[in-house]
Formats: sequence, structure tokens, C-alpha cells
Amino acid sequence: MQKFVNQYNSSLILKFKHMNRFWRTLLLTSLFVGITDLILAYSMQFAHTGKFADKMLYHMAGAALGFETSRQGGFWIGLLGLFFHFFIAFSFTLLIFITFPKFKMQSLNRYWLLVLGMLYAPFVSCFMRYIVLPLTRLPAQKPLDVQGELLGWVIFGIVFGIPIFLSASRYYKKQ
Repeated sequence: MQKFVNQYNSSLILKFKHMNRFWRTLLLTSLFVGITDLILAYSMQFAHTGKFADKMLYHMAGAALGFETSRQGGFWIGLLGLFFHFFIAFSFTLLIFITFPKFKMQSLNRYWLLVLGMLYAPFVSCFMRYIVLPLTRLPAQKPLDVQGELLGWVIFGIVFGIPIFLSASRYYKKQ
């Protein structure tokens, strides 16, 4: 049995190494920004309330299940919330990887990529707030407080936007 498991794991690693370079870079970047964003969300919630946000993934699942249903919790509801979180991170990463060559961003220097990464944070935040979340079963959002959101956007730009732009730049410069 152990031999089969080792052989299976080796096969998966080998397939990942031979995966198309575009998809491998996209998946790794999405995984990185998804994890850092999740850590950021939990950290900011803890800093704001002083408590660990143990129901955050349930709240994310509430987009499909409804807020009351998702608050009941459980492993599968948390897993659904985690899936939604990484799907959104993947989608916004894919958007940049697709548009990067179309706007010829690979010719930009590193400082412009940092600026674009920082500007991507408020774009993603507003897109989620005004387009995606109203389509879900979650309760309506509070009105946007730009001054209150600025620090979050700066930190979000650092852990989400900048890594995406730098990864896309690195990928397209090697082509």
C-alpha cells in the first residue's frame, strides 16, 4: 500500500512539473495570493475585534447558501467557503494574466507594476462590493467608507495585487 501511495504522489509531482507553464504559474500565483489574502482577512478581523473569526469561511459560503443556512456551520460549509475564496483569487489572477500581454504591460518597469498592483486592490474590492456581492444571497453591504478602506486597500495591494502583477511580468518576460 505504501509503495502505491509513494508512486501516486510521485506521479502527481511529475505531472505538475510537466504542466503547461502558463497554468502552473497561474495556479501557484493564485494559491499564494489566496493564502496571503486569507491570512490578511483573519488578521484584520482579529485586530478589529480582538477575537478569532471562526465563522469567516461560513460567511463566504453564505453567498450561495444564504446567510442563515451558512451560519449553521460544519466542515462542508467551511470547505465551500474556502472554495469560493480560492475561486475568486484564481479569477482575478487569471484576469491579469490574460490582459497583461494585450496591454503590453511586460514592457513596463518594476515601479509601474507596483503602482498597478496597488491600484488593483481598490478595483477588486469595488468590483466585489458593487457587482459580485449584490448577486449573492448575503445581506446588503454597508455604504463604502473610502477613508476607512484605505489602509485595507494598501495592505490588500501588497499581498494580492503586487504579487499578481510581478508574477505575470516574470512569466511574460521569460517567453
